[in-house]
Amino acid sequence: MYPGLEPKILAFTCNWCSYAAADLAGTARVQYPASLRIIRVMCSVMVHPNLVIEAFERGADGVLLMGCHPGECYYQDGNQKAKARSVAIEEVLSLMGIEPERFRLVGCSSAEAEGFACLVRETDEALRAIGPSKHRKDASKYLKSELIQCL
Repeated sequence: MYPGLEPKILAFTCNWCSYAAADLAGTARVQYPASLRIIRVMCSVMVHPNLVIEAFERGADGVLLMGCHPGECYYQDGNQKAKARSVAIEEVLSLMGIEPERFRLVGCSSAEAEGFACLVRETDEALRAIGPSKHRKDASKYLKSELIQCL
């Protein structure tokens, strides 16, 4: 455990499901870590692996790729393709020396405000247990970039 660590978590959220769940969580005042930063995308499959890698390179301690539940994708099978792509992302992150706990692909429906918050809290707890990312120390040189401003 790393006392005082506020893990920087970046979530790429599907517009139709997980972003709506995040919005509902905020409206309902459901508590989740304030260190979460959300980037809304139309579908989880639209998140290129390079974006996940870049998030870590720019100081994220963890990245969530949040889509729809299987069979509920607005674009029919985008979340299924994102799942297949996440395997490749995990392999690249492993080659970079980034622990697998730092990246998660999860599904969340638009009505699951508490489920959304629970996923974020679980991720926060896991990151607190394993400590800051090795790449986080390099984040200072990117302070003026848009991505680090989101973190």
